[in-house]
Amino acid sequence: MGGLAAALACGRVGWQPRVYEQAAKFTEVGAGIQLGPNATRILEGWGLARALSAVAAFPRQLRVRSAHDGAQLGLLRLGETIAERYGAPYATIHRADLQSVLLDAVRAAGIQPRLSSKVVAVLPSDDGVTVGIEAHGRVEGEALIGADGLWSSVRTQVWGDRPPRATGHLAYRGVIAQSDLPVALRSHDVNVWLGPRMHLVAYPVRRGSELNVVAIVQGRSPGPAEDWDQEALAVELQRAMGRLCTPLRDLVWAMPSWRLWSLNDRPPMRSAREMARGPVALLGDAAHPMRPYFAQGAGMAIEDAAELARLLAIKPGRDVDVPLALRGYALNRWRRGARVQALSRRNGRIFHATGLVRWGRDLALRMSGERLLDQPWLYGTAR
Repeated sequence: MGGLAAALACGRVGWQPRVYEQAAKFTEVGAGIQLGPNATRILEGWGLARALSAVAAFPRQLRVRSAHDGAQLGLLRLGETIAERYGAPYATIHRADLQSVLLDAVRAAGIQPRLSSKVVAVLPSDDGVTVGIEAHGRVEGEALIGADGLWSSVRTQVWGDRPPRATGHLAYRGVIAQSDLPVALRSHDVNVWLGPRMHLVAYPVRRGSELNVVAIVQGRSPGPAEDWDQEALAVELQRAMGRLCTPLRDLVWAMPSWRLWSLNDRPPMRSAREMARGPVALLGDAAHPMRPYFAQGAGMAIEDAAELARLLAIKPGRDVDVPLALRGYALNRWRRGARVQALSRRNGRIFHATGLVRWGRDLALRMSGERLLDQPWLYGTAR
């Protein structure tokens, strides 16, 4: 996702990007994604408003509810309210649909991603960077943007970092056609259910025809840390979630299947050096992987792509100093990315709170829900 966004953005400002993807084909996998106005504003600026509206859903509100008794704790108006407030909508979309929107735009711009192209070597130099591609030999370029996710090969080779670490949280995901759900369980809102040591998020995708459900609990992964598509059973999820109100329990059991992955991350960034070195830069989860408690993973990658293109923009009569531009990109982006990383971690503690902290959280949401749930600093224009 981040790689396609970066290719599209940089192609719009005069570059000729080449996209190398290690997968053999683009497949319809993954869960839903929430896109705040900070992300949809950029997509609309790239001319993708119509394509986005053809596949996304635009929820009317975000409701926070108790997992134990179903009571509403807080509400944030979305729909026209948030679109008017920030000049762009709040959208929910299936990951595969966002990938298709970006892929179609990239191909329309004359950029054809190369599949089955795993990066196995990165050799920066004063003149650019040479990249070794498995089964394809070496390619050269002026810059390399590592947008290869949490387990980034580019990060490992250039930065020499250790692998991401387990958070102790497991994410279960499922998607179901709304028509297959009882009427009482269908929804065109974002619903967040909070309980001790767990929470569940459900929201519409595919123009509202399907409901995406993600439940996060505490526990150890039964499979490899890198495997984000493991089989899972509803009975296991029910056991991990504990006592639930009837509507939430019914929703868990209504899903036709569940997939599981273990959440891993890195500490919040501490400097721009973690995002760019010479002619190599990182983008999205490769730079700042974050826990899914702030719904900003895709948003931060899209913001990264827009800022990268702004700094690399080719202008008549002026050469681009690529290492300098990439350093500027990192300087402009790392603090915001680190802030979202830290807040995502904090939200996880709040969402899964027990005892007095849980009581205080619920009271605060009941008294000031919209003010607490809105994020002007995030949804407004920023780099």
